[in-house]
Amino acid sequence: MLWLAPRRSRVLRSNLHHAFPDRPRSWRRGVARDSSRALVETALLSVASPHFSQARLRRIASVSPATEEMGRDHASRPRAAVFGVPHLALWETQSWFTGLAKQAQKFAIIYRPLDNAAVDRMVKESRERHGMRLLSRREGFVEAMAFLRGGGSVGILFDQNAGTRGALSLVLGRVCSTTELPGILAEKFGAELWVFFPRRTAFWRVTFETERLDYDGTAAGATVALNLWFERAMRDEVFCRSWLWAHDRWRNQDMPAARLRLSARRSVLERDLGARGLAALPRRTRVWIRMPNWLGDAVMALPFLRAVRASRPDAELTLLARPAFCPFLESLGVADAVRPLPPRGAGYLPAFARYRAHYPDVWILFTNSARGDLEAWAAGCPQRFGIARGGRARPLLTHAFRVPAGFDEARHHQVELWELFMRHFGLEAPLDLSPFASPAAAGGPIGIIAGSENEPAKRWPVARWRELAAALPGERLVLFGTQGDAPTTRAIAEGLGPRAEDLAGRTDLGAFARRLRECRLLVTNDTGGMHLANALGVPLVALFGPTNPVRTGPAFAAPHRILQPPGCPPTGGGDLALLGAGSVAAAVRDLP
Repeated sequence: MLWLAPRRSRVLRSNLHHAFPDRPRSWRRGVARDSSRALVETALLSVASPHFSQARLRRIASVSPATEEMGRDHASRPRAAVFGVPHLALWETQSWFTGLAKQAQKFAIIYRPLDNAAVDRMVKESRERHGMRLLSRREGFVEAMAFLRGGGSVGILFDQNAGTRGALSLVLGRVCSTTELPGILAEKFGAELWVFFPRRTAFWRVTFETERLDYDGTAAGATVALNLWFERAMRDEVFCRSWLWAHDRWRNQDMPAARLRLSARRSVLERDLGARGLAALPRRTRVWIRMPNWLGDAVMALPFLRAVRASRPDAELTLLARPAFCPFLESLGVADAVRPLPPRGAGYLPAFARYRAHYPDVWILFTNSARGDLEAWAAGCPQRFGIARGGRARPLLTHAFRVPAGFDEARHHQVELWELFMRHFGLEAPLDLSPFASPAAAGGPIGIIAGSENEPAKRWPVARWRELAAALPGERLVLFGTQGDAPTTRAIAEGLGPRAEDLAGRTDLGAFARRLRECRLLVTNDTGGMHLANALGVPLVALFGPTNPVRTGPAFAAPHRILQPPGCPPTGGGDLALLGAGSVAAAVRDLP
């Protein structure tokens, strides 16, 4: 089972890791083996049991004293009762209960019929031969209601994968969609609420057990009560190892088109949280996000991290980013974990393969490279979302968003494209484009970013920067840049004396961000530092020449002005050297 059914095996191991992250790995592996054995044991029993005699059933199954007492009580004063049935191994035995109980009682189980009519008829006949009545879900619930009106008992599987028909609830710390039918019937008929299950005692040996649950008479109250009982029952090793962990219980919340939102018609989450004494949903849905490799792109992706947190409050967000970005991303508090990309080399992909042990649920790629796709594939994530452009194939993605044919990326901001991408996979929360910090107080210096990360043509000439400094007499200037920008910043600062502080090559990203926040204003080329300042709320004047401000201009709602050389189209393509220092100085004076 574990080796020959890899998809089922991954679901099983993932479920256990999510449900019991603090238990030893050896314990989870033992439960995985026992649960797999129980599933095979159940399959064998399903084949053999139609041939069992009544005598053999009595050797295989027994009824606990508490369950016998419940039967006597119901026989003496019949009343409606709804029994929640957990999805345990050896479920086949439950149809034997009425034939084994000493007290006769009206008992029916609602079941989901098989698609093959002949097989379904055979299964139904074999299960009903011991006195249990099986009621098909496809034929509605008229018979079930008749049973309850007559003081009978109805058993219903309460599942954690009811799709959009269920109610959002918590089970083992994860949001799922729980079957509401037991609660609905219990509320409608004022019925007692019980659980009924076969406790495995040995191979093909069970004892039937029941327990009555208190609830407030509402369907929501019954649903929460069943889930709370189930979680308490999980503390029992026999029960835990008999549950069918290989079933994808939380599947309804991983539908690609609704992956980034909590999706169901109804919700009992508020009551669930109250019953558990929790103020917020546990973050147990593992969303891993591969951040872009360029600083500017990484900054523009930040609003989507906020939106995922709002749309999926149960998500545990893990970011994968260049090591230089990690301390800054951690300081923003936008994710639960930030992991640095490993060094390039022979150990690169094996490092991602080790992430299989974390069982990420979904991997969102803001990158467009085959390397990023390989990373997600190596990590074994079952859902890998990315953007496919034109006719380019991305075969390692499980689900791709294809850019609409009429979408001209040159005339839309990068954030607009990413928003289409994320909405495609269910993101509902609006984008919060407010800065991560407040503007610095008046009196701070003017920052200057004279370099650029990847294109010399994006740099305003040194002579223009010196003209700007001359047009702003008395202003303190702070020059930022990389070690490679140091010759440029030295040339700009030459002769300016103490009013110019040259920090090129002297700050890491964290220190760069801190010093940017001290500036009352920034004048910058089109570069990653521009986007960083914009995200930190620093007012800025951005100089664009060959590049396209429509697509890559500042995205956050902080004061900014975009300047282009005379005659330059709005989508870029101009010579930045033609932009005069007087125009830039005027924009600096006009910016609040």
